[in-house]
Amino acid sequence: MSRVFNFSAGPAMLPKEVLEEAAFEMLDYNGSGMSVMEMSHRSSLFEDILTTAQNDLRELLNIPDNYKILFLQGGASLQFSMIPMNLMKHKVADYIITGQWAKKAYEEALTYGTVNAIASSADDNFSYIPDCSNLPISEDADYVYICENNTIYGTKFHRLPNTKGKPLVADVSSCFLSEPMDISNYGIVYGGVQKNVGPAGVVIVIIREDLITEDVLPYTPTMMKYHIHEKANSLYNTPPAYGIYICGKVFKWLKKRGGLEKVKQYNEEKANILYSFLDESNLFTGTARKDSRSLMNVPFITGNKDLDKKFIEEATKQGFVNLKGHRSVGGMRASIYNAMPMEGVASLVSFMKDFEKNN
Repeated sequence: MSRVFNFSAGPAMLPKEVLEEAAFEMLDYNGSGMSVMEMSHRSSLFEDILTTAQNDLRELLNIPDNYKILFLQGGASLQFSMIPMNLMKHKVADYIITGQWAKKAYEEALTYGTVNAIASSADDNFSYIPDCSNLPISEDADYVYICENNTIYGTKFHRLPNTKGKPLVADVSSCFLSEPMDISNYGIVYGGVQKNVGPAGVVIVIIREDLITEDVLPYTPTMMKYHIHEKANSLYNTPPAYGIYICGKVFKWLKKRGGLEKVKQYNEEKANILYSFLDESNLFTGTARKDSRSLMNVPFITGNKDLDKKFIEEATKQGFVNLKGHRSVGGMRASIYNAMPMEGVASLVSFMKDFEKNN
């Protein structure tokens, strides 16, 4: 059975080797006679899976000892509430709005206190990252929030904002583990794994120890307290066990590829193939500003909705699937996460060249 090139923004393609290994172990994991999705989360077998995944992630990102790793549920969207519930000691937070997900997080946080939109790129349909070198950070802000890579609009913070000493909270769902990052620059890093790391159903939270306290907003549910999950080592309730198992395999796969420096180089080469063509094309145009472009998500248009539709239909027939852009941008979007091979991007560009000649 042949596999398509899946350019979905998420859930997205996973490494073939990981899927093959998981398929091999589906009925019998490590001689246990059962699948990971059947075993007790309290068993020594699963404890080993969880501990190994935590250790491999810590190694990949060189995570300092004063940060904890949590594997949680509820997706990135539950963090929109969980973050203010746990961090809003002064009931003030500053948000930088660079797309729909940052906007949704901002709107959710309004429930819990005073929330300031201190920068935005809404004036040009979120096609760029605003200058964040000297922002009006609130004196009593509990944190500053960003969505580091904007899946819909294809933009990325290439320089982190100057938070003037306030903890930086970053949603990294669609760029997580695509390149090295200095975790010590953040108070919290979190991401839903279904874009670049694993199957839907897991959100990874990396949080600095001093931000894990019992001093949370009074109506915070037990399941939404970081200190509860940290104390229980992500096992307060039944965790998304199979998802964690797959994430662990992806961490091994990334290590085998030489770590995140090598992964970044590969991702830059892939993205360059597509961006170079878009910059030269007479038909296709990239929608993100060049200085804000993402390595992971590449939105582009022809400028003609009928032609966009025709392109998507013909591309799908050729095995290039899930290229339809988000409704707020239109056109097309190629998400080229870690698991997308160079061959997939090169083949897409070859198809785009042929389409341009014929249209």
